[in-house]
Amino acid sequence: MSDPSIPGSGAARPSRVLLVFLDGVGIGADDPRVNPFAAARLPRLRGLLGGRLPLREHLADGGRIDGAGAALVAADATLGVAGTPQSGTGQTALLTGRNAPELYGRHFGPWVPTALREMLRAENLLSRALAAGRSVAFANAYPFRVTEADPRIFRRPAAPPLVAVAAGVLTRDLPELAAGNAVASSITNERWRETVGELEDVTPEEAGRRLARIATGAEVTLFAHYDTDYTGHRGELAEAVRALEKVDAFLGALADALPEDALLVVASDHGNIEDVEAGHTLNPVPVIAVGRGREAVAARVRDLTHVTPALLDLLGIEPPAGPPPPDGAGIHE
Repeated sequence: MSDPSIPGSGAARPSRVLLVFLDGVGIGADDPRVNPFAAARLPRLRGLLGGRLPLREHLADGGRIDGAGAALVAADATLGVAGTPQSGTGQTALLTGRNAPELYGRHFGPWVPTALREMLRAENLLSRALAAGRSVAFANAYPFRVTEADPRIFRRPAAPPLVAVAAGVLTRDLPELAAGNAVASSITNERWRETVGELEDVTPEEAGRRLARIATGAEVTLFAHYDTDYTGHRGELAEAVRALEKVDAFLGALADALPEDALLVVASDHGNIEDVEAGHTLNPVPVIAVGRGREAVAARVRDLTHVTPALLDLLGIEPPAGPPPPDGAGIHE
């Protein structure tokens, strides 16, 4: 039986962990002309972070914000590799703890490069937790049921659905979404209604409460949201403001609805939306921890590769020793 306390602190471990991935969110300048974090109304994030926001000027020494309800760390997304961070290698680093751009030879995206997919399948957060006997879940609704033999998921895949397939939990489709047992990747259901027709309108707050209910049924849950990156690429400040205000309402309701013994971690893969004129950036990304174990996460995380090992440690799961680079790493696609 694992030790119920966090080593070195005496604090209780979380009973469950929820990782919310936000694509393309960095920590930029406090400039409302280009940064929607500086222009949007974000009362829930401000409340969690003691009146501050993921803005460069709001960070304390050490790149942190410590609020009454949450801790934020500015995590390096470059990982010592030249060039601009990208989604494929950034998501792989976040979800495995391995330096994916270094292994691959450069930053790569938007999809996970073929040379890193086997490592991602074997070493990701959900698969490691499952191998340790923990229950895991992927909360996103997906528009078709996928197995390892289904080629559609492997053409140009993002990391979260590949992780879910590897762990055998990419199982939520339209029936689960309609029943409130899944959450759309866009948080609300508008895009699904465009395809399937009649479907309940869901507010960001209700989506947050639904995700909290899903997370109470597993020890490790992953949810992925991509609109922040899409919106950053479109370069429209007003649209980016609306995107962040939706995320703010969603995360606030989610944090309210989670049990006290749960840990919520919100993390990204690279910067983008924080400067609507720049595209992908070199900025650090926010890692926000809420709930039991948040201080342990904030104390450990300094870059993308620290998130998954920190969560495994908090769950009392020993991370395996890192294997050699995968075959084909360094071969650019």
